[in-house]
Amino acid sequence: MLTHTLSEKTAFYLQLEDQFGAHNYHPVPVVLERGEGVFLYDVEGKRYYDFLSGYSAVNQGHCHPKIIQSLIQQAQKLTLTSRAFHNNLLGEYEQYITSLFGYDKVLPMNTGVEAVETALKLARRWAYDVKGIAANQAKIIVCENNFHGRTSAVISFSSDPSSFSGFGPFMPGFEIVAYNNIVAIEKAFQDKNVAAILLEPIQGEAGVVLPDEGYLKAVKSLCEEYNILFIADEIQTGLARTGKMLACDHEEVRPDILILGKALSGGTLPISAVLCDDEIMLNIRPGEHGSTYGGNPLACAVAITSLQVLKDEKMAENATAMGNLLREELAKLNSHVIATIRGKGLLNAIVINHSNPDAAWEFCMELKENCLLAKPTHGDKIRFAPPLTINKEQILECVDIIHRSLKILS
Repeated sequence: MLTHTLSEKTAFYLQLEDQFGAHNYHPVPVVLERGEGVFLYDVEGKRYYDFLSGYSAVNQGHCHPKIIQSLIQQAQKLTLTSRAFHNNLLGEYEQYITSLFGYDKVLPMNTGVEAVETALKLARRWAYDVKGIAANQAKIIVCENNFHGRTSAVISFSSDPSSFSGFGPFMPGFEIVAYNNIVAIEKAFQDKNVAAILLEPIQGEAGVVLPDEGYLKAVKSLCEEYNILFIADEIQTGLARTGKMLACDHEEVRPDILILGKALSGGTLPISAVLCDDEIMLNIRPGEHGSTYGGNPLACAVAITSLQVLKDEKMAENATAMGNLLREELAKLNSHVIATIRGKGLLNAIVINHSNPDAAWEFCMELKENCLLAKPTHGDKIRFAPPLTINKEQILECVDIIHRSLKILS
């Protein structure tokens, strides 16, 4: 097992977390204190390329000046009213985001998993009030190896033992089918109690697993045929990450319910949103769902700016160009250690081919030593997802770091 010596200052912060914090994460041992653009800086002043982007929450780059300006200006005026009262920014934000994505209504929430829970409630209520499914019989289809969060409801349909083991009993009403398998989906749709299917257009936590071309369009077609809602979890794949504003846009698919989060705030505070049309949204009435912080003025101001920055700075287009370059340059390395290179836009992953089960972790530790931050998922997979502001020179420098770091596994 490789070991890297930690400085006294870094060790101090790690010890504090270990002693006083829950042990529910296994972070790379680096203590960060500043970020700017594609870079992060640790407490020693060492600069790193960020190749995780807060799991795609920092698409616009760290501390984007326009987003931070909006944050500060609004924070000095009004941050929270609760939804017991109106505020002067909520309607503006609702008009902006619904117009941008082409939906009648938005329901603002905070964290990504809150938005997933909201979408599930909307689908169930639609099933009873509109589709006519008998009370408490609605079923949601989900995909194997999904990741939609870690609440009690969401882990009830996870296929990852680390998410659900020891946390039962679980919520009923979900059926897991194979991802990227249209036959399995159509078979599941034969059940008249199916209300919706929830899926990630690209499975991020599973290791950036891309479905076959045409998969999303085929799912949407089946949903229309069987009167079933298509719920797209675009929390990680959305907001220009894959080279389009939404990953579903690659196949010109319009979800019935769209879930957004993460980069909706440019990485500044939790903001999420659920968008759909009146036929679905207006079945939930006052008092039946909500959030104290959902739609707060601070979040509204930041979200508008975060979305506008993506458009103004053409980050989707840059994600396409830089993603293509990254995959091409990684392929040129012709490394026997890299079994697979896959991705779309700047949501990418490699699969490590090595007999050592800790190889991916050791590789990430070496990347850290060489000033690039990434983290394994599911053992042998490593996501490469830098902020969408990265340029050609920086991509080439990062590929050189990856190349040098691979030698640790030779």
